Amino acid sequence: MSSVLTVILAVCAAACNALSSVLQRRAARTAPQSEAFKLSLLWDMMRRPVWLGGIGAMIGGFLFQASALNFGMLSLVQPLLIMELPFTMLIIWLRFGIKLDRNLWMAIISVTLGLALLLASASPGGGRRAPTARDWVIAAIVCGGIAAFLIGMAKIRRGSHRAALLGITSGLGFAVTAALMKESTRLFDTEKAAVLTTWPVYAMVAAGIFSVFVLQTALQSGSLVVVQPTLNVTDPVTSIGLGVALFGESIRLGGWIVLELLGVGLIFYGSVKLAQSPHIRGQDLMAPQEE
Repeated sequence: MSSVLTVILAVCAAACNALSSVLQRRAARTAPQSEAFKLSLLWDMMRRPVWLGGIGAMIGGFLFQASALNFGMLSLVQPLLIMELPFTMLIIWLRFGIKLDRNLWMAIISVTLGLALLLASASPGGGRRAPTARDWVIAAIVCGGIAAFLIGMAKIRRGSHRAALLGITSGLGFAVTAALMKESTRLFDTEKAAVLTTWPVYAMVAAGIFSVFVLQTALQSGSLVVVQPTLNVTDPVTSIGLGVALFGESIRLGGWIVLELLGVGLIFYGSVKLAQSPHIRGQDLMAPQEE
């Protein structure tokens, strides 16, 4: 029963995140390029009702995600959030009347089947171990180093290349945020009165703010269908690694790795096809870019 509830909550989180991405994209496309990498970008966004609606949907996704992580494993919940990508495409189709041709539908099916194959072959389990301080330090060094490198590369790129690099960075950040969220819910179950005095809660907030900031810059820099796939592939793959390394979660190895890689390959293939689709990239889905 807890596994079914975990899946339902995670899928609801994915739907909220998809709506959030579409609304934030609509607002971010009207921000001047001169605000890239500046805190003034967030201030500008805060004065836009559409962006605030996107943040409201993001908060809903956060609450669903936290509930799912409280009942289930990081390596199960985060991959399910890949459903955000098909949900995003469906929202674009229904809200903006953009035609999704056969290739786009096949790409969406590829992502969905890849997710199902990945979860079925990996069969995540375990997750009863509490991370030590040393575990968190190592995770912070590794993830922080990768994020710094990607941001450095993004600063010397433009357009879709910058958007893709920042999409990967935000996916990495959201995976770390989810790991800290799971640790916070674990501490809340055991130390309700003192949970606000523990560092994971504040680290989660900091990681979340960082991830949102990077995501805004990514959305401002390029197409939604470039940012969304890179984010949705990086987040679950990183989360599976963090679940194993930090919480002792287990996945099947051996011959199962072939099927797991096939699942990741289907997700990647579908995501790339969505990102390269001329039917989407050739149109401005939300609003004209102000130069």
